[in-house]
Amino acid sequence: MKIDILTLFPEQIDAVLGGSIIGRAQAAGTVSITAHNIRDYTLSKQKRVDDSPYGGGAGMVMQCEPLARCLDDVKNGEKVHTILMSPRGKTFNQEKARELAELGRFIIVCGHYEGIDQRFIDECIDEEISLGDFVLTGGEIAAMAVSDAVCRLIPGVLSETVCFEDESHWNGLLEYPQYTRPEVWNGISVPAVLLSGHHKNIEEWRMYQSLTITKEKRPDMYEKIVLTKEQKKILKKFEEK
Repeated sequence: MKIDILTLFPEQIDAVLGGSIIGRAQAAGTVSITAHNIRDYTLSKQKRVDDSPYGGGAGMVMQCEPLARCLDDVKNGEKVHTILMSPRGKTFNQEKARELAELGRFIIVCGHYEGIDQRFIDECIDEEISLGDFVLTGGEIAAMAVSDAVCRLIPGVLSETVCFEDESHWNGLLEYPQYTRPEVWNGISVPAVLLSGHHKNIEEWRMYQSLTITKEKRPDMYEKIVLTKEQKKILKKFEEK
């Protein structure tokens, strides 16, 4: 997996994605994440990449020229799926992360200030993605979140696929509760089923927990679930207790 991020603050990208699991994956060559400084592509002696908006208004707008030059250099003649992190985009989710993981390579553009000249978006952007219905000071945090979510799906980044297949959103459900030592903390015991060693009972308990937690915390997600015969059986079994 190769991800190129066009940004005004490459040091932010390197500091976060250069460490921990994603950093180790980069060192091993499993994934490659490169931050490109848009300012390196401006012809302005002052390294300016923005100007005041036509029509008036507060703030500044990022210019087409340095963005386009940076993007062209990164693409190097190749056709590469290019994403703009934008509050106007479709909300990012696990399904989109899996879709991007299949691409092999993509580019993320980070906006700043009051936004980017619409002409660059129209001509150069394939897709706009948002983290949610809120606004950040720049696209870097969003770009790092997307990169992290995608890279952890790449074979070899995590030790086993079960590391992400058992997590929230992978199968449309939220994850079941997790516990570790000590067995009793602050007077609260670990659920007895997890100490039983009975794998089938543990799996059924975890599925029941995932279903009930999703129903309680994310009813919008739960409504979309088509329950399997096994899931219906598990719900009935636990609700009759």
